[in-house]
Amino acid sequence: MLARADAGAPEGLWLRAEQQSGGRGRLGRQWLSPIGNLYCSTIVRLRADDPPAHLLAFVAGLAVHDAVLAILPECGARLKWPNDVHIDGAKLAGILLERRRDVVVVGIGVNVALAPEVPGRTVTCLRDQGAMAQIDAAGVLELLADRFAARLFQWRASPPATLLEVWCAAAHKPGEAMIVQRGPVDRIDGVFDGLSADGALRLRLADGGMEIVSAGDVHLVA
Repeated sequence: MLARADAGAPEGLWLRAEQQSGGRGRLGRQWLSPIGNLYCSTIVRLRADDPPAHLLAFVAGLAVHDAVLAILPECGARLKWPNDVHIDGAKLAGILLERRRDVVVVGIGVNVALAPEVPGRTVTCLRDQGAMAQIDAAGVLELLADRFAARLFQWRASPPATLLEVWCAAAHKPGEAMIVQRGPVDRIDGVFDGLSADGALRLRLADGGMEIVSAGDVHLVA
């Protein structure tokens, strides 16, 4: 997608792979890519008056959430900071953003037909949550592309605070216990206390203090 962007590909182009040999998640992790799930990317071309580009992670999360609820309205899908979609604590989808100059490639993976086994993580797929067999990766992308366009318009037309407020309404509940791992030996325990103005995670600590987290892995505590 970056190569196509360099060649002049327009914003709104989507690419979908049936399977990936080098799928990547956050922090360089492998993204398992069996045939049957959705692996797609789109281009956003940044404009001079656009909101901060890193907020596109919230745009993409909301778009995936919208698409999932269009398929399974009662599934209870929730957003997990910074870029996952979960159902009952099990990971359904992930998002990865890559920027080159004025282009952001938004990569999205959604488990449609299969839930790959991932050590240390609980994973689910749309089929396991009750989606009909007729729902396939191409159909999910069709829904997702429409919802992404709508959320992208919202990102450009509304103050960032509005986008973050909408994201919070679909994400963790205030007071939800979580662990944030910022490194091999850097772990913070607390409860969710919303987002800062730039989208960073606000973590309320047991002593009443506040930790602002800009990057890290969040683990929800049942």
